[in-house]
Amino acid sequence: MSGRGAERILEVIEWLARQPAGRTLTDVVANLSLPKSSALMLLRTLVEAGYVRRDEAGLYHIRRLPGEASADSRAWGTVLRLVDASLREAVRLTDETGFIGVFDDVQQVRYLNKVLPAREIRYDRDISVARIAAHVATGQVLLAGLTDAALSAYCADLARERDDVDINELIAQIKTVRIDGYSLNLQGRVEGAAGIAAPIFDRNGNMVAALNIAGPRERIAARQDEILSVVIKAGQQASAALSEIRRESR
Repeated sequence: MSGRGAERILEVIEWLARQPAGRTLTDVVANLSLPKSSALMLLRTLVEAGYVRRDEAGLYHIRRLPGEASADSRAWGTVLRLVDASLREAVRLTDETGFIGVFDDVQQVRYLNKVLPAREIRYDRDISVARIAAHVATGQVLLAGLTDAALSAYCADLARERDDVDINELIAQIKTVRIDGYSLNLQGRVEGAAGIAAPIFDRNGNMVAALNIAGPRERIAARQDEILSVVIKAGQQASAALSEIRRESR
């Protein structure tokens, strides 16, 4: 493969890794200014190598980035590497447990990782289990990043599934989170737990994840202003790290 060919295949990988949903061949051609035949050849190569998958609708989805062994990593390894320092510093400063969370395909919260503090009595959580976004601080922050239409649709869908959801009340709550720039949840669904979360943005201003510090409710409530300050700063630092990723050319 020529030097230009290698550069192009990396451009395709980087661009697809920044897309929240699958994209068509036409999208790749238009956004990366590639000839259609070249784009198709590059995509086929990436599919064969396991970096990209093509679904039944013809949409291309990133599966993993170079150097990431898991085919189920969904390209989140890059986010984790870049925000790890900010998360670990927030855990050190608060002495509480830290998480990075994202949306899965059905807008539930998926926790990518967990960093435990040094203290002996600490809050832990099974991060293999997806959470209902509206129920946790991380999810409330991610919901705040949706458009008004998408947020209304999410709340309506949740209300159809659960009898305890007031659509207008939930929308108002999430819009408050959007204005405040954080979520403080002192009534966690896990008995006795509380959390504070802040958004992480990429260079294009898209919310890609949320940083969360969680612990026993009494400890979080007693230090909520201090912990909130740490979480917001950590989210800003993580966003700054992600902003170093090259901006989309178009």
